[in-house]
Amino acid sequence: MRRIEYKTDRQLAQMARAGLITSQALDAAVAAAAPGVTTAQLDQAFRQVLAEQSAGSNFLGYYDYPATICTSVNDEVVHGIPGDRTLVEGDMISIDGGATVQDEKGKTWHGDSARTALIGEVSQARRELSEITRAALWQGIAAAASARKVGEIGLAIEAFVRREAGDNYGIIEDFVGHGIGSSMHMAPDVLNYAARDLGPRLKKGMALAIEPMLVTGSIETVTLQDGWTIKTTDGGDACQWEHSVAFHSEGIWVLTAEDGGAEELSKLGVTVKPIPA
Repeated sequence: MRRIEYKTDRQLAQMARAGLITSQALDAAVAAAAPGVTTAQLDQAFRQVLAEQSAGSNFLGYYDYPATICTSVNDEVVHGIPGDRTLVEGDMISIDGGATVQDEKGKTWHGDSARTALIGEVSQARRELSEITRAALWQGIAAAASARKVGEIGLAIEAFVRREAGDNYGIIEDFVGHGIGSSMHMAPDVLNYAARDLGPRLKKGMALAIEPMLVTGSIETVTLQDGWTIKTTDGGDACQWEHSVAFHSEGIWVLTAEDGGAEELSKLGVTVKPIPA
């Protein structure tokens, strides 16, 4: 069984530094996303921010992955490889990326986040899919603030999706959130759906990447010939939003949000607290 890594506040503060750079790099990639732009150009925008901040990429070279972000367009769920694909009016694209920093002892700490960008004028169906997925993410984070076990995050996400959209959307089960810290993918798994086993207890020192992925049709997926890109088998649209969240000595802090998640979580009755220095 994989062991959960528990961080000190000082170590979580290093993760907040990686998270902030991740957020800024995603800002650049999302701002660059427009009709006529290639997904490779989005990767370059993300890569440039990492270079300016003297940060590393935790995607580049991960199991030989060739880029700093994943760019998943329309019916692609996750792990799309940036390349010469040109975005067109009406597309939706999920951009997933991360940054790494080193502390004074040379130890590496990770950030990981994803956003969905809408390209030009998009259909109402795609706009609603992105809005519900994004809102489901914040519902999961809000639940985590007072949850006893990790599985309560998935309970909250699925309950919200069903309440807001009934059975109109499927929740991907083959790909889930994860622990994060000195590695990008760590224990525990963070499900985006309800399960009988609620998993381990949430404890101070944990950090989790929460990343709901919703689809408009079947949750069945297939891997393309590039060995990475995952798409829906029925051609239904897919959407991903993700944040990394720290559980520190005084509360929670969204590591990959500029304000630690304060604005969004205040709407849900949750107060975030900065990681103590």
